[in-house]
Amino acid sequence: MKTILYPFLIVLITLNLNAQENDLNGSWSGKLKLPNGIQLTIVFNIQNSDGKYSATLDSPDQGAKGIPCGEVKVTSDSIDIDVPVIVGSYQGKINSVAKTISGIWSQGGSSFELNLEYTEEFAGPNRPQEPKPPFPYDSEDVKFFNEKDSITLAGTFTYPKEGEKFPAVILISGSGAQNRDEEIFNHKPFLVISDYLTKDGFAVLRFDDRGFGESEGDHSLATTFDFAEDVRAAVKFLMSRKEVDKNKIGLIGHSEGAMIASIVASADNNIAFIVLMAGPGLPGDSILYLQTELIYKAEGQSEEKIQEIINGVREVYSILKSDYSESEMKEKLKVKYRQQFEKISDEEKQRYGDLNTYMEMEIRIATSPWFRTFLKFDPRPFIEKIKCPVLAINGEKDLQVPPKQNLPAIEEALKRGGNKNFLIKELAGLNHLFQTSQYGTIIEYGVIEETISPIALETMLNWLKGIVK
Repeated sequence: MKTILYPFLIVLITLNLNAQENDLNGSWSGKLKLPNGIQLTIVFNIQNSDGKYSATLDSPDQGAKGIPCGEVKVTSDSIDIDVPVIVGSYQGKINSVAKTISGIWSQGGSSFELNLEYTEEFAGPNRPQEPKPPFPYDSEDVKFFNEKDSITLAGTFTYPKEGEKFPAVILISGSGAQNRDEEIFNHKPFLVISDYLTKDGFAVLRFDDRGFGESEGDHSLATTFDFAEDVRAAVKFLMSRKEVDKNKIGLIGHSEGAMIASIVASADNNIAFIVLMAGPGLPGDSILYLQTELIYKAEGQSEEKIQEIINGVREVYSILKSDYSESEMKEKLKVKYRQQFEKISDEEKQRYGDLNTYMEMEIRIATSPWFRTFLKFDPRPFIEKIKCPVLAINGEKDLQVPPKQNLPAIEEALKRGGNKNFLIKELAGLNHLFQTSQYGTIIEYGVIEETISPIALETMLNWLKGIVK
């Protein structure tokens, strides 16, 4: 699923130093207090060169770094920073003795308290689950070849130091170009899962998506079916490894990765088991309608506004799913996006730029091979053909792949196909990333220190050990 980044920040700046006694060099960090109770870490990185300041803004919890700031004005006791890229600004009072700034962040017509403290260098968000070397198992950087598309993929293969013929799993990431750790919002969930399973006797292969990290290929031109070919190449690689029990190779896919796992397992008898983590059980457009409604509702939008948004989305999707020629499709999309642009606020228009920039950006995303394929993709025919054991888990608070609609659809498809060896579980209190979550909103992902709930890890491990025993 496409993760939605909230545009909270930065640009290269120039500022006149009106008060030489203020030494603002360094990082100034604080918590942006949002109305839903979430506190978002914000960092201004300020440098002074020849009496002029330059600065960038980081939002570590959202994985945003180096956002440029506009004009910065400094007086004897105050600072005013403009951030035009995201239509935001910060005004604060400087306490030179305590090295603090008390102020207000303004954006999109709203204002929030943001008090900053000085540090020479911000250490970054805390990720207590992230394993650090040396590891108590063998870890190899490996490469394998996708013969169908003639690309080399790169990843990491881990396996226990003692023993041989281990059961093995391939980790398959969700949508968007991601590295082998499925790194997102400064979390590395696949690193955590790999470490956890390898310590308990499994060999694990995780790899960079094509066209990302050290893997070859063009991610922008690839579809879900192309990514399935990459996984088939990964299976072939594991079949060649002496450390692996060739009869116990399985797949663990997260979000779109679960769709990919279903495609591969539906046609490959070498797959011994699969785990679907937040896997869609409904067609792509249905997922996106549900996702849009739930995310906007969680953000406090009115029902009227949500329905207006969904109706606009539905009109766009109907064009994308049609049989129009490429040129006809783009012309019809331009009409729709022009209408949508006219309805958005002045602040949003500033963020997107002019109408043509907005339309070009939206059309490029909407008409990409991946998006058009995802809209039409129905996972159920593939799930029906899966004969190996299946574990399907979802977080109760998942707003991107809602469990109440998707888990039953997966279960029904498995039953229609005659598969009797499956377990369907909704995990209480967890979000789309399987973190322990209060709201399930995307803005929480980076704020939460937990990378993946121990409950999710234990659920997978206990099921896997029962399957491969």
